[in-house]
Amino acid sequence: MENRAVQASGGPPNNEGCQVGIGTHVEVELLTIEGAGEYLEFDLVPDDKADFTAGFLGAGTPLARAILDKCAGCRVDYIAADVVEVRILSVAPSVSTPNVDRAAERQALIREAVSRSNLVDAQRLALTVDVKWGDYDPEGIEAGWDDD
Repeated sequence: MENRAVQASGGPPNNEGCQVGIGTHVEVELLTIEGAGEYLEFDLVPDDKADFTAGFLGAGTPLARAILDKCAGCRVDYIAADVVEVRILSVAPSVSTPNVDRAAERQALIREAVSRSNLVDAQRLALTVDVKWGDYDPEGIEAGWDDD
């Protein structure tokens, strides 16, 4: 991330759109205790569309809640790790939208992880049964595990 301050003219680079809200593109500078700044830009979206790596910040995140309804040029107290303040550099209407429903993707990943965890538990049980009561193939459990 690059460091960038408010323009030397004293004003933010862009006041278009003014207030931060869902559907806006926001540029901010996170200021640390030492005064160092980290530049971020993102589109504010509903939480189910959030994908920060693609530039979409969910409205329910602490950063989004801190700057929601604020205008370009505002400074907002925001405590997270060594960050103590957020400076809103610009606010404009979003020009891009998330392509997919990230909430559905996250739920699918969670279902897959839970299924895998259950399989491992079943295999552990099979190994316990094998030791105590005789021959049982824990590897055979995996075949067809996710078939419904």
